[in-house]
Amino acid sequence: MTATTTPPTTLDGERADLLAELAAARSALTTTVRGLGDEQAGERPTASALCPGGLIKHVAAIEEGWLRFVLEGPSALRYDLPDGVTWADLAAGTAREIPQWAIDNQNNFRMLPGETLAGILQRYEQVAARSEEIITAVPDLSATHPLPEAPWNEPGAAHSVRRVLMHVIAETAQHAGHADIIRESLDGQKSS
Repeated sequence: MTATTTPPTTLDGERADLLAELAAARSALTTTVRGLGDEQAGERPTASALCPGGLIKHVAAIEEGWLRFVLEGPSALRYDLPDGVTWADLAAGTAREIPQWAIDNQNNFRMLPGETLAGILQRYEQVAARSEEIITAVPDLSATHPLPEAPWNEPGAAHSVRRVLMHVIAETAQHAGHADIIRESLDGQKSS
């Protein structure tokens, strides 16, 4: 079954609950950057390469991609490799060419020159608003699409709109926890 965007007559309880959980996870994430300047939002004070602004960029990109998947199916999440490059090459770091999607994914974990925290938060708000429009309009949360071919996806697997939304909630909540640890490492502040 393919997801379309014909609005339901009312927002059912399950849909409202899922959207509320996603909003709560988003709030937990964005609260971690309150009071930070651009420079601090791009700092990486722990052993990881994660920074607060980059985590928000990453979560926004993940949410945007998965909600495009709801509308478009697997073509929204393509993981094509350049000619002559294999997954093993990519994993080993020996690929002669890195696919653009992999470069974009790495860049989504950091603040690039010229990016501001305000701009990142504004984009995240736009992604969130569009996601809520899509979830409100999709008539059936059980509608599914096959997952794109990639080593991390089980061959032949499919995800429903419901499962996509649960994945986005889990991803957002997980990274809110990371951001909380990073914030505390930056300046001792706790997000709660």
